[in-house]
Amino acid sequence: MRILLIEDDAMIGRAVRQGLAQAGFAVDWVTDGRAAELSLANGVYDLAVLDLGLPKKDGMSILTALRAMGNSMPVLIASARDTVRDRISGLEAGADDYVLKPFDLDELVARVRALLRRHVGSGSPLMCFGPLALDPVRKSVTRNGAPVELSAKEFAVLEALMQRPGAVLSREKLEESVYGWGEEIGSNAIEVHLHHLRKKLGSALIKNVRGVGYRVTEG
Repeated sequence: MRILLIEDDAMIGRAVRQGLAQAGFAVDWVTDGRAAELSLANGVYDLAVLDLGLPKKDGMSILTALRAMGNSMPVLIASARDTVRDRISGLEAGADDYVLKPFDLDELVARVRALLRRHVGSGSPLMCFGPLALDPVRKSVTRNGAPVELSAKEFAVLEALMQRPGAVLSREKLEESVYGWGEEIGSNAIEVHLHHLRKKLGSALIKNVRGVGYRVTEG
């Protein structure tokens, strides 16, 4: 799942991006309101973490415009504006949650996961293909009903493949799905993650289409 982090404080932005990435999310980070508007227009995000005191355009204006367009993407406000009136205003403008700075990073990640669970509803958003079942919110994978432990990046690679079961995805497309802007990517990082996935899931379930890319199969 892909998150847009809208935060102008460099120290906070780096910490939140790292924490969310370690939790298995692809994170794009922008530092002003105009850049946030351009990024949100792409429609590729599952959730936004939004600061309010932004340069170029205030976070509240971004939120109000987003909801006016009918976009129901979950928005978590993370702000130093700590009065009750501020919190009420943010929630009434359409925010799904409001956390005060300074916040605990583990709590922020937990709130993000809770919002995503709530957004997809009480039903399970399982992706199932062949013997595999992947829950993108709970970050769990089973093979023939047995749980499989994956790293955050391994999970993200498998999630990208299972979003389009049977389709061949290039290494570049997998990198776009797994890594956020500015993350350092090793030259063979995707291949390493795929190697580990094939060891854990069985080599028959992920096929290398030579010179083209990779696809998940039914085994």
